[in-house]
Order: sequence, then structure tokens, then C-alpha cells
Amino acid sequence: MATTQYCISRFMDIDPIKCSFSSSPTPLSKQSLHLSNHKCHELGSLSMNGCGSDPRAPLGVIETRTFPIVLTPALAADRLSSAVFDLKTNPSTLESGIIRIEVPIQQQIEALDWLRSQSQTTLPRCYFSGRDSGNIPLLQHANGNGKGNGHASSHDHEDPQQKLVSVAGLGSAVFFRHLRPFSLDDWRSIKRFLSKKCPLIRAYGGIRFDARSNIAPEWEGFGSFYFMVPQVEFDEFEGSSMIAATIAWDNRLSRTYGQAVAALEATMWQISSVVRRLNGNGRRAVMLHQTHIPNKASWDSAVKRALDLMTRKNSTLVKVVLARSSRVLTAVEIDPLEWLTNLQVEGDNAYQFCLQPPESPAFIGNTPERLFYRDQLRVSSEALAATRARGGTPSLDLQIGHDLLTSAKDDHEFAVVRESIQRKLENICSSTIIEPSKALRKLPRVQHLYAKLTGTLQKEDDEFKILASLHPTPAVCGHPMEEARIVISETEMFDRGMYAGPVGWFGGAESEFAVGIRSALVGKGVGALLYAGTGIVQGSNPALEWQELELKTSQFTKLMKLEAPLLVMREKIEL
Repeated sequence: MATTQYCISRFMDIDPIKCSFSSSPTPLSKQSLHLSNHKCHELGSLSMNGCGSDPRAPLGVIETRTFPIVLTPALAADRLSSAVFDLKTNPSTLESGIIRIEVPIQQQIEALDWLRSQSQTTLPRCYFSGRDSGNIPLLQHANGNGKGNGHASSHDHEDPQQKLVSVAGLGSAVFFRHLRPFSLDDWRSIKRFLSKKCPLIRAYGGIRFDARSNIAPEWEGFGSFYFMVPQVEFDEFEGSSMIAATIAWDNRLSRTYGQAVAALEATMWQISSVVRRLNGNGRRAVMLHQTHIPNKASWDSAVKRALDLMTRKNSTLVKVVLARSSRVLTAVEIDPLEWLTNLQVEGDNAYQFCLQPPESPAFIGNTPERLFYRDQLRVSSEALAATRARGGTPSLDLQIGHDLLTSAKDDHEFAVVRESIQRKLENICSSTIIEPSKALRKLPRVQHLYAKLTGTLQKEDDEFKILASLHPTPAVCGHPMEEARIVISETEMFDRGMYAGPVGWFGGAESEFAVGIRSALVGKGVGALLYAGTGIVQGSNPALEWQELELKTSQFTKLMKLEAPLLVMREKIEL
């Protein structure tokens, strides 16, 4: 089989700080990094928390330097290495700034393949794959009419020739993390490092479902929120790719320009010279044991209690979303990126993400639900609620979908979500459109009721209001929100962490966030924690809701029950 030359070559050829790695690292175990120079460890771990800055103080420079497109990744690596050398030999005299250097490549290379090849590094990492919202399969209800005037576009405003498919990042040029709830000043601290003129400088991360709840040990590395601008980034476009590197500095945060360049050099030196594509020869993770919090008996009691609260006199509680945490123990350590690769089969028209702070498990997910997307002043959101399995035959699938569309209980659950989002958008936007008003959203294993809502912001600073207002949606919390949150906090005996929280990215002109459902916390000694939730409304049946939890986690559990991994043979490509 002919091979294609893939990235990445060794970047450093100018005064490198050498590092060597153990030859057979265990995926996601606490790896040993052998350093030939202690300074390498200091520089590689050095990073800057942007939350400590003055959120209103502008940076001295925000700049993107783009090289001409090249034919191969090897050429791109050479260009990038030269650009980093220029950063080093021509230092900035400004007190603060962020500079991104990028080299486009004519080949389309999967960003997740690139990230998986970096298994020998313990650097923080992120991955985000967008969703083709213009190609969502919908089946509208015969009587479903849009509310409001006008029509929402079925496509986001993107140039299809330049569509960014997915992004993988290693190391953080600047990160943002704190134990207190995400605030307007935190948002401004992030936006301080972004610019409309540099659209691919982005901060990727997520926010806890409930910042007021106690943080469990497995979630400590994420804080109340965690965002990172990657140091080294691989961007996958439709038909092409790009390698990029970013430095950020701020003297007031004790991070000088020279330290930023040195830290980037240390990170680049750890980038693997080989891209290993999935070959199916790895040890598969077989489930040895699984425990649920709550167990089935406790779940039945929790659902009945929620239903009792709804039927009490003068109760305002209409819906509450109760969740379950399932701890899975396996014979070998689970590689979260291998799981994410397998979930690509399930990921048609869904967001995929991985977020892993230093020395933490990886939070991964394959979520169909958008929280919001902002393009300049235009903002769109979605209502997604009620769940059914897909049918094994076209006729059965059609019948199941029809039952979902005509179910009074499911229509009530969906209407609560849609109307809540509509009210929140109308409080911030100058106009709001719902189109379609009610449709079926079909995914590989499940189908939901769906509506799309769009609006126009008064000003771009209202983005924080949108985020703060939309999260949590009734689809993951309930209605009214505060009453439902109290029931959740009193009922659930585990930490949701970032499950059901906003996961995505902030950019200068655009931002996009999904809802972190269909997700799991994987590796670093926790095995895997699988999360799933279901909406409880009047008419809910505890046994049926438990079956829905099983259906939602099956995309993960199936990976541990197969005779052989669901992996296609792919070639190993070396320079």
C-alpha cells in the first residue's frame, strides 16, 4: 500500500533542549518523562493563567503570521521551525501579546490521528470537532409551523471551501482556570487574547454544570472552568490541513516573551515525528465491573420523589433532569482518544470533544446538542429533548419516530425546553425565529424532538449573557431552572463535573458551544466514569427512564463488550 507523508517532523534544529521518552509508554497511565536537561521540564510545564490579568487591559499585539501553502507536512514543519527561530531572534519589546504562526498544507490529514500520535507526552491537550449543522437529517411534524416571522438559514455562515472540520491542540500558550464560578471578568480575560483579525486564535474548554457544588477529586484539575489556547495545534479543513504554533506573554503575569518562546520550543520538541493511525492491534479494554450511582433501587426512589414534588399543591416544578454516573473498571487502561476514534462511527452530525488539563483524566464526548453558535451578532441555539431508540427496519424506525412526534408526554417535555430557550433569547436578542418548530432529529442510535432558534444580539458583548442565560437548559437541568437545580443537588450523590455543562470555544468573531452530554471521564486512574441523564416529567416511568440511561451510555459500553475492537485497519505512516 502506498504511503502518504504525514506530519510531524522534529521541529527544533536551532539550539534544541533535548528530551527522550520511555520506549513503551502505557496509554493514559502516569507516564515517565526522562529529561536530559532539567530546564526542559521547567519550560515544558511553564504556562500562564490568563485569569490573573486585568480583563480590561488590551494586549500589546494580537497577530497571525500565515506562510504560503506547502505540498507536504514535512515542508510545513520546516517552515514552522524557521518561524519559531525568527520569534526567538527578533524578540518583541511589548509587555504583552499573542502571536500565532501557521503553515497550511495541501493534504487533508485527520486532526485526531495527529493527536493520537502524541501518546508519549503528558502535555495538556484538547480536541474539538464541529458539526455540519447544514446537513442535519430532520423529519418535521406535519403540523409543525415555525413561530415568529421570517426563516432561519439551514447553514451556518461559513465558506464551504474553508470549513474547519476539527482542531487538536497540545500544550497551552495561555490557559484560564479558577475554582470560583465563571464570571464576566473571566470571559473578558479570555476575549482579551482574541481578535476578529485572527479568527483561528481560539480558547477551547468547558464549564462545570453547577459551579456552586463541591468539586470531586476526579474533577479537580478542571476547576470551575478550564480553557486553553493551544501552543501547538493541528487544524483539519475540508481538503487541506494546517500546523500552527502560538506564544502568549504578559509581563504583569510574570510571563515574559522569552519565557513564552522557550516554553513553545520545549513543547515542540516533544511532538512525535511519527503519525500512527489506528491499526487495531492495541489491547482492548474489557469491562470487568460496572457500578451505578444511583443503583436501580435508588433510581426508582429518586424518580418517584421527583414526581411527588411535581404533584404537590402549589408546586412550580415542571421538569427535572436526573442523571447517573457509572464507574467502569477494565483490564487495561482505557485510551480516551481510541474511544473517541471509535465514536466517530456514532458521531455523524454530532460534536466530538476531548479536554484534558495537566495530570487529569480526559473528558470526552460525542454530543448532538448545540448550546449556541455566534457569528458576529447572529446567534443560534437548539431545543433537543425526548428520546427513542432507532428502529431496526425502516418501517419500525418510522413507527417509533411517529410515536415520538405524537406522544403527549414527550411533547410536553420538549415544549418546556423550546419555550424556555425562546424566552431567554428574546430577553437578549432584538429578534428571535424558531424554524422548525418541531422535528425529529435522527442519530445513529437514538432520535429526539428538535427545534432551531436564531436571534440577533444587540452587541457582541452580549455573548456572555447568552452563555450565562442559556446554561443550564431545561434539557439537562429542568424547569424552573433553580427549583430543578436544588432537586438535583439534593438527590444526586455524585459530582457531574463538566457533564451537561458548556463545552466548546471562544473566538474573536465567532464562538460555539455544545452541551457536554453523551460524555465520559476517562483515564488517569479513574478507569471510566460514564454519564447520562433523562428528563422527569409527569407521566415518567422509572423503569423506562432507566432503559433510556442504558441506551445513552451504550455507545461507550459497546466498546468493551466486542470480540474485537471496532477499528478499521489503517496504515502506520512515518516520515
